[in-house]
Amino acid sequence: MKLLIIEDELGFAQTLSRRFTKQGFTCQVVNQANEALHCCLQFKPSHILLDMKLAHDSGLALIKPMRAALPSVRMVLLTGYASIATAVEAMRLGADDYLAKPADTSMIFNALVGEHAIAVEQEIGDITMSPERVEWEHIQQVLSVNEGNVSATARQLGMHRRTLQRKLQKKPVLK
Repeated sequence: MKLLIIEDELGFAQTLSRRFTKQGFTCQVVNQANEALHCCLQFKPSHILLDMKLAHDSGLALIKPMRAALPSVRMVLLTGYASIATAVEAMRLGADDYLAKPADTSMIFNALVGEHAIAVEQEIGDITMSPERVEWEHIQQVLSVNEGNVSATARQLGMHRRTLQRKLQKKPVLK
């Protein structure tokens, strides 16, 4: 298994590389968007971990060309600027999974090997979720990552804390 890590925070990228090497991956790290596609074509990874914000560039712009070059690659977008709009856009462009930072190594590993996506597919089956349900699920995921801290979750989602509290008081829609 070959993992291409495209991340502009070099220390974080090196930490991920060390940890995933221990998990059996051969890792390559790229920290600039303009080098990512070239490295993707040379290295031919089976898995890609892509940061959404790469200095002044967007990782979203890399999804389509990398997917065209390597149609069977498992691609996970990792971002500190999570929103429903970017999650939908990433999936539409061809990402296999979308994770909000901070995400621990086990969560990233599960997304890379497809266990996160499989669990979600099994949970929802063939049901198409409404935008309200997608928002509820996303809020719950970010809240879980922030260990229930509403203020940190609100900051990460880019909304006011009171708005988030109102959304959390509502019952989730079924679909």
